[in-house]
Amino acid sequence: MLFIFDMGGVCCNTWKGTGKISEILGLKKEEFESIYGKDTKDSLFHKCTIGEIDTAGFWKEFNKRCGIKVFTDWFHYLFHPVLIQETVELIEELKKKGHRVVCGTNTISGHYANHVENGDYSIFDQTYASCFMGVAKPDPDFYRLILKAEEASAENTVFIDDRIENVEAAAGIGITAIQYKNSADLRQKIFNLL
Repeated sequence: MLFIFDMGGVCCNTWKGTGKISEILGLKKEEFESIYGKDTKDSLFHKCTIGEIDTAGFWKEFNKRCGIKVFTDWFHYLFHPVLIQETVELIEELKKKGHRVVCGTNTISGHYANHVENGDYSIFDQTYASCFMGVAKPDPDFYRLILKAEEASAENTVFIDDRIENVEAAAGIGITAIQYKNSADLRQKIFNLL
């Protein structure tokens, strides 16, 4: 069976640094988010999430939009992910039982680099990062690309994510999808499936 785990909020803490970046830049959090277009399909941040631009490109465009010169990748330097040990142990157990376990994550190049530096992705058999795939969750093509690369069927795949819209999108193409609440709950749900 193929297991696809989201990274942030499932395997590690999530990014909560926009307030700190805003403070460093002398902006209100809402001002910063309005410049980069938080969570909209045509936003600067979405372009970064799907790899249309990298984080250096993000800051270059950000500079043009607001006139604040930013030469530091604050997304990279302020992101300090910490793995959730109970989830890591579950992944290791699944691999020992012969299951393939991959990461399917919406991320930007700066955050991806943090995880690589920490060795966080080494717990997986493969990592599928939106910034290198050209597509992000909850777009069904995100899941289809992973299934194709893994030569797996939706029926033999389990997807785990903390965001309900991502869970619903995976379920919509036939993948067994579980919304992550905590590691103990996830363990019980997975072993009930097996």
